[in-house]
Order: sequence, then structure tokens, then C-alpha cells
Amino acid sequence: MKRIALAAVAASLVGIAAHPTMAANVKITPLGGQDGEFCRLDRALIFEDPNGTRLLYDAGRTVAGAEDPRLGKIDVILVSHMHGDHVGDRHTKAPNAGTCSKPDFSVVAAPNTNSVNIALAKNAKIVTGSEMPPFFGNKLKALGGNPKNSMLVRFGATKTVGGVKISTVPALHTNGLNPAFIGGDLGKAMKAAGFSGYVGGATGYILQFTNGLVAYLSGDTGMTAEQDKVVRGYYKAELVVINIGDTYTTGPKEAAYVINDMIKPASVIASHANEPATKGGKVIAGTRTAAFMNAVNVPVHLPLSGRTMEFDGAGMCKSGC
Repeated sequence: MKRIALAAVAASLVGIAAHPTMAANVKITPLGGQDGEFCRLDRALIFEDPNGTRLLYDAGRTVAGAEDPRLGKIDVILVSHMHGDHVGDRHTKAPNAGTCSKPDFSVVAAPNTNSVNIALAKNAKIVTGSEMPPFFGNKLKALGGNPKNSMLVRFGATKTVGGVKISTVPALHTNGLNPAFIGGDLGKAMKAAGFSGYVGGATGYILQFTNGLVAYLSGDTGMTAEQDKVVRGYYKAELVVINIGDTYTTGPKEAAYVINDMIKPASVIASHANEPATKGGKVIAGTRTAAFMNAVNVPVHLPLSGRTMEFDGAGMCKSGC
């Protein structure tokens, strides 16, 4: 009888550990321009699932190429759109190069892009929506990589990579392909004519992790009806990474409305502030970031470079915030 009782307890513990709400946390690490700060052109975030799958979101310019020591293993690269500050037309020569307001982005990554170079070095999948996959596939092939590592997830669909479910949602933003990424005579002619390449609409992401956490990565979107009906209504996102930079993206007041009245998550990470938002790791008064934090009804977490935050399945920060 004692053995039976012990077996029952062991089985119960296994069941609890396997239940999504009792699983380990998702780790999120910003890779910004200056350690411990939230700087002007910070975009990049690494998401690590409890099972070890690691996703790099919008490598941009602050990741110091494929050799950046902060990267480690990367399984998936997500690109919201093709603007240089997100896909990486150039990048810093090393972490902490330059300053928070004037980063040193002296290394040119065009025509490959920082994202493609990282994908090649890490043998990572590039998962995008819209019409972006053929561009990345052709780049990978031309550089000796596997074009099948560029994977499509069209709006309304879901693909599972490394146990993480990845869906795409529309982002209301331009998505022109800089002629510098095309190169050659065609690129020169397009630049002279003032044209950009067509790669479809910009993209937002829904990530469903193995601990039950559902995260929405907004990209550079404005307010959209999908944030209510799809992000909240269907996917029920509990953690949101939202751009607050104004002019080029959602502004702080608009972003606060999206959080408070449309998505209503448990937590939010501010992104794309387009300003030196912190000094000594503390938000600077009078900034857009401060205005956003003051207007939002749920906890707002700052993506301080190099500081890992951990979130449970309900979207609450359990460590590092």
C-alpha cells in the first residue's frame, strides 16, 4: 500500500509539472545599445521558452552582428518589417559602443541585413508573414544558406517551431524594401527613382509559449481593430510588447489606449521609444516613456539592455522587473 501511495504522489507531481500554468517562466532579455538602459534605437528582444527554444525579435542595429556575445543560441528570428532599424541595415561594432542618445552603428550590414547574417551564423529560422519570406529565402540561398529556413506564417495562421506557436497579425505601418538591400543596377535605378521594393504589409506577432503565456509583439503599428477582436478576443494575449515612439509609430497616449481599452493584458513592455528613455536604469521625467507609464493601468516594464525578465503563464513578471 505504501508503494502504491508513493506512486500516486509521484504521478500527481508529474501532472502538476506538466500543467502549463505550473511550468517554468518565459525569459525575455533586451539586447539594447547600452547595458542597463532603454535607449533611442533599442528594438531587439530575446524570448526564451522554458523548453530552451530562443527567439530573436527585431535584431535591428543594436545587436553587434552574429558574433555579439549576448546572442548565444538562436533558433528563430522574427522581423516585424523591413525598415533598417528593425531588420538591421547596419549595426553597432560592439555592445555599448557610442552612447544612449548617439549609438555607434558604423558596421554596414546591407545588402544582407543583420537579421540574415545572424540567421546564417546560427542556422536559425527566419519566420515572417506578408511577402517577406521570398526576400529572406533568396538572401539565404545567395549566401550559401538554406532558403527553406525562411518560413511563412501568413495572417491568421499558426506555425509551431521548437514548441512555440507563432502566429502573425496585421500591423498598420509602411514596409518598403530599401534599394540598398537589393543592390546591383536594379537597386541603383530604384534609389535614383525614389522607389522602394514591395514586400507586403508589416507584421505583428502572437507567441504562445509552452508555459501557457501568450505574448503580442506589436511591431511598428498604429491602432487597429485587430488589437481588440483578434489579439484580445481570439488569442487572449496577457503580455504585450508595444511601440510608443510617436510620429512613426503609435504614440504614448494612443499606445496607452490600446493597452487599457483594447487588449487589456496583465503586463506590458514598452518598446521603440525613439528617445533615451532612462538614465541609470530609471525612467527620465518628461519623456514619452514616462507619459506612457503614467497613463497605463497595468504594470509597465522597461526593456533595460541585458536585464532578463521572467514571466509566468498569466503574463505576470516574476523576476528581473
